[in-house]
Amino acid sequence: MRKTMSLKQLTANRRNAQKSTGPKTTNGKAVSKMNALKHGILSAAVVVRGRCIKESDRELSALRRRFWEDWNPVGVTEEMLVDKIVTTHWRLSRALKAESSEIALSVDGGQWKRQCKGDANTIMAWALESDPVSLMMDSAIGNGFLASELKAVRALVEKEGALTEAAIKSVLISAEPNSVTKDLEELRLQLQQNPDGLDESALRAKQKEQVLAYIDSKLLWFALSKANCERREKMEEEAQQGAAVLPSIEVLDKIMRYGTMLQRELSRDMILLERSQRRRLGEAVPSPIIGLLGRF
Repeated sequence: MRKTMSLKQLTANRRNAQKSTGPKTTNGKAVSKMNALKHGILSAAVVVRGRCIKESDRELSALRRRFWEDWNPVGVTEEMLVDKIVTTHWRLSRALKAESSEIALSVDGGQWKRQCKGDANTIMAWALESDPVSLMMDSAIGNGFLASELKAVRALVEKEGALTEAAIKSVLISAEPNSVTKDLEELRLQLQQNPDGLDESALRAKQKEQVLAYIDSKLLWFALSKANCERREKMEEEAQQGAAVLPSIEVLDKIMRYGTMLQRELSRDMILLERSQRRRLGEAVPSPIIGLLGRF
């Protein structure tokens, strides 16, 4: 049965507690505080040092100092409880960092894998088609490739003054004739006609002008198609990244269980520390409800 303290005993306890509050001077308090910090065995051991991770002793010391100033522990028991609170808080911050890192890994890693896999699958699909032009125009990378091939043909036309058979064959979209090379060949044959009876120089100039105009129109078409594909692919990627913000169920469950355990430890130790300080100051602290601390 718990003994009830008399008013006289309570007053005496409070008076005695005032006599044992530690150093009074500023220098004395500073020295005492640093002495206590030196004995933080638990929090000193919590810093992780490895090849790829190096947690900061300075940040931990600053954290411990803030908690020490807030709680101002007296005696080994209170110092131990403050040290446990610091340690648990540090570990809880690590759990939150783990969650953030998992999200970054899921979003960034997923984006990288999709990009590499998407490019590889796209190029492989082109190789399986005898005429992959329509398939290439369904992706930004494909439209870019088509435009680069036509720009090379345009440069040859500018250099040679005409659309030659060799320039058409330089288009490396596929081994077999495709819609791009067929259109170029058809254009080349049409330009060989001279219904207006122009002399060779005038005919060659006209042919060059028509070829360049045709190629420029195709380049504009591929540029528009590429822009549309980029907008669509960007929206699809944003949706994929949005879905990847949540870690997997297994990882999320592991982090949540670990965080819950730490939160319980933190709450329990703070309750114990508060009770210890109240008791030291002479308060009649009642016994805790059965099982209360065990649930934290």
